[in-house]
Amino acid sequence: MVNPSKEPLSTKLELANRLFFRLYQCANMLHKTGSRAVEAEGLTTQQWAVLGALSREKAQGGMSIGDLAKYLMVSRQNLSGLISRMERDGHVAVTPDGRDRRSRLVSMTASGQHVWHVLAQPKIMAYYEDVLGDFSINDVTHTLHYLLKMVDNMQRLDAQWVGGGNEAQEET
Repeated sequence: MVNPSKEPLSTKLELANRLFFRLYQCANMLHKTGSRAVEAEGLTTQQWAVLGALSREKAQGGMSIGDLAKYLMVSRQNLSGLISRMERDGHVAVTPDGRDRRSRLVSMTASGQHVWHVLAQPKIMAYYEDVLGDFSINDVTHTLHYLLKMVDNMQRLDAQWVGGGNEAQEET
């Protein structure tokens, strides 16, 4: 006979497995279908994310590569190659930070602004409508709430692991 006190845990773990697998599938499909939505503009979903981050009012003066990596939750190494390609394509400019010469600021160029605001935005909005068209505002609000909660928990876990890893290195 199954221990009744273990049933809820095993059910939750089974659901968690399915949830994380679906998130994995969603991320892959976002990359695949999202890139198709903006490929005529020469963009990928990663470039879409960078331009979106740089288009925010808070980023009008540019963002340091470190801050941009933190905002996008990617490593500086992964971001570095992406920024180099975007700079080559004329979408972003990388300049020394006047406040800290060791730091570099990434900002959208006039060409990047045009690609983002005029060419990509209408296609991105149509993509959102295609993907979320049968979602109610309530559905989107709840989904966003739970995804933010998951990101917060993952960030907490990441900070614990990074902190724990540093302590272990200091002891050696």
